[in-house]
Amino acid sequence: MQTTLFPVTSSERIQALDFLRGVAILGILIMNIQSFAMPGAAYTNPTAFGDLNGINRWVWMLSHLLGDQKFMTIFSLLYGAGIVMIAERAKAKAARPASLHFRRTFWLLIIGLIHAHLIWYGDILVSYALCALFVYFFRRLRPLTLLIIGVLFVSMHTLLYWFFGTSLEHWPVDALNLAKSSWQPTPEEIEAEIKAVTGSLLEQIKYNSQSALFLEILVFPVLFLWRAGGLMLVGMAMYKWGILSGLKSSRFYQLGLLFSWLLGFPIVIYGLVQNFETDWNFRYSMYLGSQFNYWGSLPISFGYICITMLIIRSKALPWIRIRLAAVGQMALTNYLSQSIICIIIFYGVGFGLFGRLDRVYQVGIIVPIWLLQILWSKPWLDRYRFGPAEWMWRSLTYLKFQPFIKKQKVT
Repeated sequence: MQTTLFPVTSSERIQALDFLRGVAILGILIMNIQSFAMPGAAYTNPTAFGDLNGINRWVWMLSHLLGDQKFMTIFSLLYGAGIVMIAERAKAKAARPASLHFRRTFWLLIIGLIHAHLIWYGDILVSYALCALFVYFFRRLRPLTLLIIGVLFVSMHTLLYWFFGTSLEHWPVDALNLAKSSWQPTPEEIEAEIKAVTGSLLEQIKYNSQSALFLEILVFPVLFLWRAGGLMLVGMAMYKWGILSGLKSSRFYQLGLLFSWLLGFPIVIYGLVQNFETDWNFRYSMYLGSQFNYWGSLPISFGYICITMLIIRSKALPWIRIRLAAVGQMALTNYLSQSIICIIIFYGVGFGLFGRLDRVYQVGIIVPIWLLQILWSKPWLDRYRFGPAEWMWRSLTYLKFQPFIKKQKVT
């Protein structure tokens, strides 16, 4: 007989995972803000748009060094860990983990498609859902096997970019011009993008949908499939080893922090210097030049994980631990709300500030959003069992409306 499944209760949650997820969901805004505020090419090529002198240069370099791909790496690892954890819990309750997983993944895909095509093209949920369709079948492998396969997956992007970068002379002219345009758009192309984003609602939806389709059809099979999918497999391994749930010793996390940052930061800094020395040349920086941060971000991310686990183990900073764990418990709601807040600020449906704020002023947008989400998540969860988006996702996944309001204790 099949047991009826329900989402985990608050007491069953692992605070280390929620805390880490909260750090990640806030951290991804460091880079996402640039896509909300500026033409898309500026995300990968800082010379494509906007001032890059003085304090704006420092803001970009620090965001690249500390944020670019680091927090999305953590999020991918956690998603892989979540696949294993949910499957284990379903199996322990004599339920069918596969049907639960694929229902959960299907509805995440639907939410992601709505988010990408109607709200913000930079959505990551679609990529996670597509990767989750196949990484699920690896979940029973041993941790070391998962780690090896995951690293091989991550390496595929580098092999593809090496092939692209060394074969540019043989590309058709149209394909080469399209790649150059995505790296360094013309003033006319930039103006057209600004006009679309700050135009009518229909213009914005059309722009979002076209951009999302480009990412889903062309960028996903080259980048997201291999990196996100590979990191999910690595996350499964790290969960099985107890790394992501804080079960390792403090010395393990201390040494992990030391060695990962001694490795990661020099790699990213070297790549940063090389890209500036080549003046962010398309032929170098788009391909070989991008690989230093691609790989250096992995050990830096592991260092962030180690710091988080050390804080959890030491029981230091209790207020911020509880608050960030609440942010992480409402990760989907907070991720979507970041998009909604930012399009109100930057898109034509709101204040239309797209393309008008330098990077230093973008920091002034990030911090209030962080504070808002840190301050609102815990009071919400004190009253409600889930965030609004989590409640909807779980209700669809479990084919039943879930209890939403917590029973208040009578005093």
